[in-house]
Amino acid sequence: MHVTVDGEPVPAKPGRTIAALLHTMGRARIFCGIGVCFDCVVTLNEVPDVRSCQRIATDGDTVRTRP
Repeated sequence: MHVTVDGEPVPAKPGRTIAALLHTMGRARIFCGIGVCFDCVVTLNEVPDVRSCQRIATDGDTVRTRP
C-alpha cells in the first residue's frame, strides 16, 4: 500500500492513521492524537482541514502537510 505525502510516494501499513504514517516519516505534528487539538490537520485527497489522527490511510491517498 502506498500514500503520496507532499509529492513523495511512501509505503504505508494497512490500518494505520495518516498521523502515524507522518510520524514514521519524521513529519509528525501530533499533540493529542484524538482530534481535539487540530495540530495534525492536513489536506487529504484535496480536502483541506482533515485531522490526520482520525483518518486511516488507504491505498492511493494524497496528503499535503503544508499549504
